Amino acid sequence: MNQGYTAHQERTNKRGLLALLWDVDGTLADTESHGHRQAFNQAFAAAGLPWRWDETTYGQLLAISGGRERIRHFVEQVLDQPMSATEVESLMATKQRAYAELAQRGHLPLRPGVRRLVAEVAGRGMPQALVTTSSRSAVAALLQGQGSEFSGAFAFWICGEDVGAKKPSPEGYQMALDRLGLPASQVVALEDSPQGLEAALGAALPCVLTLGEVSGAVDSPWWERATAAVNHLGEEETPAKVLSGPPCQQAQITLSWLEGLVQAG
Repeated sequence: MNQGYTAHQERTNKRGLLALLWDVDGTLADTESHGHRQAFNQAFAAAGLPWRWDETTYGQLLAISGGRERIRHFVEQVLDQPMSATEVESLMATKQRAYAELAQRGHLPLRPGVRRLVAEVAGRGMPQALVTTSSRSAVAALLQGQGSEFSGAFAFWICGEDVGAKKPSPEGYQMALDRLGLPASQVVALEDSPQGLEAALGAALPCVLTLGEVSGAVDSPWWERATAAVNHLGEEETPAKVLSGPPCQQAQITLSWLEGLVQAG
């Protein structure tokens, strides 16, 4: 185990919070509708295909984790036959280039409170990492425009190509816990989707949901199984709203608020 993590454990109460694991899409930034969906549509257009995913269609496809998997599922529904692996990879390569361009042009800003909380956790010397179904190239594209201080706050990334099964499988979170060398009870997962919640619960992690424009629009309060749920992490000018869990006194989700969740559990 990393010596820095060991030193942090020695400074921290055994019942305390020891690390954060962040989802990316919808949690760090609202990337789905304004990023990935548009990039898929650009890839379809470049390939001469007639498909364009509107927000309703894409919202339904979000129930399937992974870009390749979404393409295959959609094509099988439309054509009633599978698309070849070569065609899927060609579409994904074009889509990833389009997404990278959108991210690098600054079209995908971080969600409220994300930069603040990442900086607070980093300032305390607490490890934090990314666990996502997105590809490594998509994560790199998003972080590239956020500055080295932000991107450097994450000790490692577990991405879609690193696991045999994507969320809702807990495999990615289990890999992250192994790398941290920490018990699940002392690590909090930050997620935004039903698949992410299932993955976190499958790894026995306390999970805080930050509901985005897609996941928050779902009528059913599926987030009640989470340790807590908020609309976002909050800034002074855009206060956080707690949907389930203890109130946040400063209208912002802080490290001390997250530590209270772990201690209460």
